[in-house]
Amino acid sequence: MTSTDPPRLAVRSPADLIAAVPYLLGFHPADSVVVVAMRGRRITFAARADLPEPAGEADPARHLAAVIARQQADSATVIGYGPPTRVTPAVDAVRAALTGAGLAVLDALRVTDGRWWSYVCTEPECCPPDGSPYDPGASAVPAAAVLAGQVALPDRAALVAQVSPLGGPVRVAMRRATARAERRLADLLDKAPREDLLGGRSLRAAGVTAVRAALRRQRRGERLTDDEVAWLSLLLTHLPIRDHAWDRTDGRDADIALWTDVLRRAEPELTAAPASLLAFAAWRAGQGALAAVALERALTEHPDYTLAALLDDLLRRGVPPSELDGWPAVGAAGVVRRRKRRPRHRPRLDL
Repeated sequence: MTSTDPPRLAVRSPADLIAAVPYLLGFHPADSVVVVAMRGRRITFAARADLPEPAGEADPARHLAAVIARQQADSATVIGYGPPTRVTPAVDAVRAALTGAGLAVLDALRVTDGRWWSYVCTEPECCPPDGSPYDPGASAVPAAAVLAGQVALPDRAALVAQVSPLGGPVRVAMRRATARAERRLADLLDKAPREDLLGGRSLRAAGVTAVRAALRRQRRGERLTDDEVAWLSLLLTHLPIRDHAWDRTDGRDADIALWTDVLRRAEPELTAAPASLLAFAAWRAGQGALAAVALERALTEHPDYTLAALLDDLLRRGVPPSELDGWPAVGAAGVVRRRKRRPRHRPRLDL
């Protein structure tokens, strides 16, 4: 099963749902509030936010409710992970916001130190006051998720590490390869025909060749050399070449692997395009958490990069790829105009 085909996990109890959440998100949450949305009897979406700090300004409740409502869900379950003093007010706020958005709240749970409590059930036979112990290994859900190719990393930090820059000898080698790529680019432009104004056609031809070669090699399971990564990342700084790569990127595992590799090996000044392309591929594949950490890196290193800001806005608002069928259509009217300024105190969400 490919990453574009989410598994159907049989969830029959709160313990099963708790066991499923790490596979819905891609990592085990901590100090978090998670909303699992349903349409009928089927789980359709999961979103996570950090628990608000006691004196913090960012409140995820309304934003989570708006994101869930956008998925055309009709019900949801809220799960808070962490100590009761922080979880209870966060869960209460999210429950109220979901109800205000017209969604039925099926249950509200707290998970603390290997036990779970329900804020909805008051029957001591099934929901004892001292909580219910849970063992994910006792549920069939993790085995079904793993069989379907889903992964649950230990925590969000492990996901961030998957897009972090490589250091040591790899960084030294890439710095040298990038210097060679810069000389190669200068030579290409210097040798461009006189009628090729500023070498634009020569540059685009080289970029199209590099992008197509990289995609072909990755889909054959071959890893790019340092020189190929350096050349590709340098060419992607030119928007027509970036858009050519964008138009040929979807949610296939090979595309996610390619742009992850290029992002981690590219020099910091060249990461905006591969980070955005990785985020787009992950979003198309339904891997919202991976898309989120890729965009965090892009916007930390390149805060004014338009494509990253556009994708960040779509992800934070919970826009599903189905709403932009056939997107991107490079050059289509209105694509760039969808960019919005990022609020200073926006809660971090993983969708």
